[in-house]
Formats: sequence, C-alpha cells, structure tokens
Amino acid sequence: MVSLRGHEVNPALVVIDVQNGFASKGGSYDLLGMETGHYQEVIPRIARLVSLCRGAGIPIFYTQAVRERSGIDLLTRSHRILPKAREERIRRRPICVRGTWDADIVDGIRPAAEDHVVIKRRDSAFHDTEIKVWLDSLGVDTLLFCGIDTSICVETSLREAFNNGYDVVLVSDATASGNRKHFESTLEIVKDYYGLVMDINELAGSLPQKQAQKSV
Repeated sequence: MVSLRGHEVNPALVVIDVQNGFASKGGSYDLLGMETGHYQEVIPRIARLVSLCRGAGIPIFYTQAVRERSGIDLLTRSHRILPKAREERIRRRPICVRGTWDADIVDGIRPAAEDHVVIKRRDSAFHDTEIKVWLDSLGVDTLLFCGIDTSICVETSLREAFNNGYDVVLVSDATASGNRKHFESTLEIVKDYYGLVMDINELAGSLPQKQAQKSV
C-alpha cells in the first residue's frame, strides 16, 4: 500500500504509448515531419518513474498502440468525419504497424518480464482491452499515468479510468505533448475534475521511505 495525500491506496503505473513510431528518430512521426523533441526529452524521466515504481513493488502496465498491416483497424475505416490533420497522417503513412520496430516500446523503458503490455487500437487503454480485468485481479484501485501524448491518449485513458471507478494521478513531468497549450490544459482539467497532478519527486516522497531510497 502507498499513502497519497493521506489516503492508503493500491496503485499501478500505466505507461502510455512510448513507442518508436511516436518518439524515436526514424519513427513514423519523425518521417512525417512532426516535432518529436518533447517526447524524446521526457523518456529519461519516464525511465526514472518506472524504476521508482518497480523498486516500490508497484505493478507496471505499458500500452502499445498498434495497427494491422491490412489497415482494417484504421480510423478512416470507422469514421467519415475526422480532423483533417489526423486523416491526412493516416493516409500518408501507416503508424505503429504490429510486429514492426515502429510499434515497439522505446529501448530506454522497455518492459521487464514482470511487467504487463496492453495492446490497444484506439486512444483509450480501456477500449476493448483486458486492462481492467488485470487491474482488478491485482486489487488495484489507483492508477498513476505517464507517457505520450498528454492531451490525447494519456488524457483519454485517465478519463476512462476515472469513469471505471479508479482514482487517478497524472505524473506531470513524466508526460509530454506536441502542443504546450494542450499539455497545460490537460493538467488543469485533471486538477479540476478528475484527480491529482504530481511530479516525480512528490510521488517519490509519498512512497515508504525505505523503498523510495532504494529506487532513486
């Protein structure tokens, strides 16, 4: 158990979509000419957070956004109305195709044998995945969120976690967005409506002291 703001909780860490296609040089976003610097900069902090949680015995769940090579699960197959920029990206280049380097979680934070990987097809970690079954089997009641993109898949997953009855924490310096305004908006939304926003040092201070010292 971990104490967060005076409450005893049983948390898990959820690392959202830190994959080569989004964050690495030579990945799909990079080849599409999109700015990936914010994503690359946050990876060492996510690695520190993962280490901290692993040292405290907190289970770690990674999400991996994938698409099939056939294109059967593309948004353009299910939606007639999409934002123009998103539709154009989908049509220009397949991103994170299953079984490719593009879809792999980046080397700096690759899952360990004891971690759990959730394959997802949409923005939310909860949409048609097994994550809730796994979390409930461990008695998890609180989710710590990090990863990319803050205002898209991280926020969508956090909102759905809240609506599924979990308490939620957004780790502010272990998440990144390609748009600073969107990043700040998500932090404000979470603070006002959903849960806690904490940085890594605050979270470290919430762990039992002996465990925290082992992991930093």
